Amino acid sequence: MTENSSSDTADTLDILKVMEMIPHRYPLLLVDRLVDIVPGVSATGIKNVTMNEPQFQGHFPGRPIMPGVMIVESMAQTAGVLVIKTLGGDSRGKQVLFMSIDNARFRKPVTPGDTMHVQVKVKQSRGAVWRFSGEVLVDGKKVAEADFSAMIVD
Repeated sequence: MTENSSSDTADTLDILKVMEMIPHRYPLLLVDRLVDIVPGVSATGIKNVTMNEPQFQGHFPGRPIMPGVMIVESMAQTAGVLVIKTLGGDSRGKQVLFMSIDNARFRKPVTPGDTMHVQVKVKQSRGAVWRFSGEVLVDGKKVAEADFSAMIVD
């Protein structure tokens, strides 16, 4: 691999860039990469779900299922990176905090071995408040969706 093999193109961010943009770390970092980034418009987060994650010890023994709140958190983290990428240099010292969630629906369980494609779209940005719609696909099928909002704070 070359030094430039780290994916940091205009429309892709690797895990190292994601960690520079949001404060989350294991075990609560729930997005591995962002692709198809259109600043101010949309992005897709990629989350590879593995059996090694701690939530599967108790959710549920014998039938591991990704908790719905963690699926929604992956949407929020993808949106947070999109906001920081959109703001560019104006994002220094700022964090994106979850404000609300509406219309959350879970259509199919997410299990270890799945790759979640977390698609978020900006519905509105007014001042420090941003509103999003999100959906999560596994193997091209929608497994979850929600509308949510976040606030940018110092």
